[in-house]
Amino acid sequence: MMYPFLTLDDKTEIVHSELLEGGRVKVYIEKPDEKDCFHNAVCYLPDYEWSDINGFTASEISKYQEIIESTAHLIIEFAGEGGFKNAMS
Repeated sequence: MMYPFLTLDDKTEIVHSELLEGGRVKVYIEKPDEKDCFHNAVCYLPDYEWSDINGFTASEISKYQEIIESTAHLIIEFAGEGGFKNAMS
């Protein structure tokens, strides 16, 4: 299951999985694009291991890396509690 985490001003969506085996969390980034429909990428925490990058430039991935690094503690916490809504209940 994927849980919503953050929507950026440019309509980029950042969602995350539940806590996976080994304490990992899958973070999925998706941004609408007029030409390609969507750009997307996957980052696994806590190692910041990127995969399946489609349409994003290296500088965009660097920007998303900074965002994820600054919020990773929250993403991991929310992943263990069933997403933001469950964590706040």
